[in-house]
Amino acid sequence: MRIETTILSNLINNEDYCRKSLPFITEDLFHDETEKTLFKTISEHIEKYNTLPSLEIIGITVNDLPLNENLHKNVIEYLNDLNTKEKDETWLLDKTEEFCQEKAVHNAIMKSIQILNGQEKNLSKGAIPEILSKALSISFDHHIGHDWIEDFSQRFDFYHKVESRIPFDLEYLNLITGGGLPKKTLSIILAGTNTGKSLAMCHMAASNLMDGKNVLYVTCEMAEERIAQRIDANLLDVPISDLETLTKDSYERKVEKVRNKTNGKLIIKEYPTATANVGHIRYLLNELRLKRNFVPDIIYVDYLNIMCSQRLKYGSNVNTYLYIKSIAEELRGLSVEFNLPIVSATQTTRSGYSNSDPGLEDTSESFGLPATVDLMFALVTSEELAELNQLMVKQLKNRLNDVTLNKRFVIGVDRSRMRLYDVEQSAQDQISSGHNDRPVMNNTDFGQRLEDEKINRDSFKNFR
Repeated sequence: MRIETTILSNLINNEDYCRKSLPFITEDLFHDETEKTLFKTISEHIEKYNTLPSLEIIGITVNDLPLNENLHKNVIEYLNDLNTKEKDETWLLDKTEEFCQEKAVHNAIMKSIQILNGQEKNLSKGAIPEILSKALSISFDHHIGHDWIEDFSQRFDFYHKVESRIPFDLEYLNLITGGGLPKKTLSIILAGTNTGKSLAMCHMAASNLMDGKNVLYVTCEMAEERIAQRIDANLLDVPISDLETLTKDSYERKVEKVRNKTNGKLIIKEYPTATANVGHIRYLLNELRLKRNFVPDIIYVDYLNIMCSQRLKYGSNVNTYLYIKSIAEELRGLSVEFNLPIVSATQTTRSGYSNSDPGLEDTSESFGLPATVDLMFALVTSEELAELNQLMVKQLKNRLNDVTLNKRFVIGVDRSRMRLYDVEQSAQDQISSGHNDRPVMNNTDFGQRLEDEKINRDSFKNFR
């Protein structure tokens, strides 16, 4: 007896097996037209009526199908073989999983050949790795939930498992994240225009590279060369304005010095503004793996709001809330799919730009964005902080740690070298506000001036 016959027979005679295996079996895994027709009839009945069909029901349903005479005859005759129930369900599930894997790989190879021969017009050669990868990754998931009482041992082991993270080179960012960014997370930097979103991501990318990580930097705003220029200033320790005056020999020596200090790679890819979605990034990841043997440990996207959604088309029926939320969900899904952290950025609202103590409500375009991300922090500047070459960081959302710990802190910034750095503890003590309800930035001279201006404006409201 063929395994296809055993599978079809148990789909209508073994409910437990059917519930466990049916979600993983698809019509295209059956290459015989008779078996394909029977599987489609069985699965459609189960989906519609939530019960297993009898042989009589299948026979009646098949009689109503627009089949040619020969196929109809073969299907009716095949029904005579579907009357057994396998007692060893564990064996059957293993054989069914093996069947699905083998047939999926076969289908993927045939699809790849069609692409190579030019018979598949909608897919390019770059799609082949993803097609094969999906086929090879097919696996039955028999886990049906965590039993709080019975599974305490696994839970204890999970608590004490050291999770792989991508560390920062900034002390307080490591403190608030518990040692860095875990895999399968989306982190967002919130800041006003020209505050330092791209600077921060360029610095983090440079730091990851020097830590031996593979980094992919996707830019939808600035040119690849401009991002590379910022990273040059950071890694080569040269003011960005002086890069053009370096001789080629001097520049080459500096690059070689960096090369000798790391085993990581940094790839920068530019997409035109408002044209790229996660589908483009997914395609890029497959191309990099195929052509350069490059698999990133972390991805930076500069920045989320000027990407496109792969699922939604912006228009009259889709507002900015849904659209930006969709992009965020797709990016986070990509991080889960490729098992890595993704870092991006978003703008503040117009009122948030001058807000000395921004909150989640100052996120531009969509509040659905902070609802989706795992970590979100704001970069805040002022005249006083600029004079000190500092930025204030405020935690807005944190699934990685307690958001109330080190809620606000400052970091140093060297804009000429596109670099962030730790500051002395005394600076942190000054910015810490304890339980003071007054926003911390309002305690500065700049904040006081804003407060005075607000009082003056309010005093003229009732003036006639």
